[in-house]
Amino acid sequence: MSQLFEQLKPHLDKAYAYRTALVLLSWDNSTLAPKKALANTSKAVAILSGERYKALINKEVKDLLWALSTEKEQAELTAYEKAIVKNVKKNFEDLELIPPQEYQEYQLLLAKSKSAWEYAKTNNDFAAFAPVLKDIIAYTKKFASYKQKEGQPLYDVQLEDFAEGFTTEILDGFFGKLRTELVPLVQKIREKKGFISRDCLHRSYDIDTQKKMARFLSEYVGFDMDRGVIAESMHPFTTNLHNHDVRLTSFYRENGLEYALFCVIHETGHALYEQDIDDEITLTPIGGGAGMSMHESQSRLYENNFGRSKAFWKNLYSKIQAFFPEQLGDVSLDEFYGAINYSEPGLIRTAADELTYPFHIMIRYEMEKMIFENDVDVMELPKIWNQKYEEYLGVVPPTDSEGILQDMHWSGGMIGYFPSYALGSAIAAQLYHYMEKEMPLESYLEEGNLKPIQEYLKEHIHRFGESKNTQELLLETTGEAFNPDYYVEYLIKKYSALYEL
Repeated sequence: MSQLFEQLKPHLDKAYAYRTALVLLSWDNSTLAPKKALANTSKAVAILSGERYKALINKEVKDLLWALSTEKEQAELTAYEKAIVKNVKKNFEDLELIPPQEYQEYQLLLAKSKSAWEYAKTNNDFAAFAPVLKDIIAYTKKFASYKQKEGQPLYDVQLEDFAEGFTTEILDGFFGKLRTELVPLVQKIREKKGFISRDCLHRSYDIDTQKKMARFLSEYVGFDMDRGVIAESMHPFTTNLHNHDVRLTSFYRENGLEYALFCVIHETGHALYEQDIDDEITLTPIGGGAGMSMHESQSRLYENNFGRSKAFWKNLYSKIQAFFPEQLGDVSLDEFYGAINYSEPGLIRTAADELTYPFHIMIRYEMEKMIFENDVDVMELPKIWNQKYEEYLGVVPPTDSEGILQDMHWSGGMIGYFPSYALGSAIAAQLYHYMEKEMPLESYLEEGNLKPIQEYLKEHIHRFGESKNTQELLLETTGEAFNPDYYVEYLIKKYSALYEL
């Protein structure tokens, strides 16, 4: 046992305690806090963020980290301890570059920004959010520039925070492949308009009953309600204090059952990842997922590869019908399966079908690249957004609430996050391909026996937390590096069969 590591632990524990308080305040702000609470609460958030910064960024911690990185000390550490030192040292090096005052100012900005976004979205008032977004972009670019290496594109620096190892060069190739392979398929399906109906999803569904259904569905998938909570928010998300306190939200529309169905399955995929992390590391800096592309692979795997398959609904559909006998009693399984996989270009990312979904991500990726590569007038962003939607999907948002204001990510400083969704979908398809070889996957889904599936994912991915990165986990689990071919093949095979092309 390393004495130096034991000396480091109290610093990490203190920083984690501040993180816990900040997560709780953020959760409360998104779910239950009164609208007028933010002005005062945000001051506490700024102070706590500053204290967390000081708990991690100080000479004593630096000396311990550099000493623990020597060959002699590394030999005394466990695999998890080595990963913790590596993780904390990298974060230290990144944070040390940011002046403490700027860091605290940015945290204060973020504490207020989500509320500003919610107001703007609710009132279709982009101008109300624009000054906040302008400041977030300025801080984000400034912080990225502090870490930028010679010759490195600034956006690549930002991507490292969410999709480690995936550069703009890789992503340009990835999205280029999706465009080339999928645009012809989207066009063919457009020509078969009316072949599939999704009207059954747009009947009147009581919101309170939807909430009961959402809880049932999340538990059916595997969420442990003794270690978790489900709430409601404007934009669905998952967060955690540790593996025994994982919290997810969903949202509901009376005339859109698909929102509740697939938001809750998606977020449960995230939540299972967090609940499955080893007890040994859950209270440490590596007690989260291995980057957002891997995290999104788990949510997309459950939402799409499992949740939109016919096998998944063979056992489950009658149970969902029991919640809504009037609305779904006359809808067959085949009709329901068609409805939940209906493909048509639309405005809203979270409501998009699997086939058109990656185009929503391409639009955001191109806009983020543009923001980082050029000086863009923030007030011009809605116009650029609308132009890209018309170009890629043939639709134009009638309001900014249905356009550039639809997502919460930029209000939280998460510029660079969006590519993780498309990468996650591709990783999910790759994992699914290999899981089919390892177990009777379709039979498990048909039987509603999801436990062996979760145990497989826990054993190969979840339990490691951040001790391994996305590429390592993917290589160890599938035997090959990231390969988007499985994703393209999956979409073409599925939608060609569904639309009888």
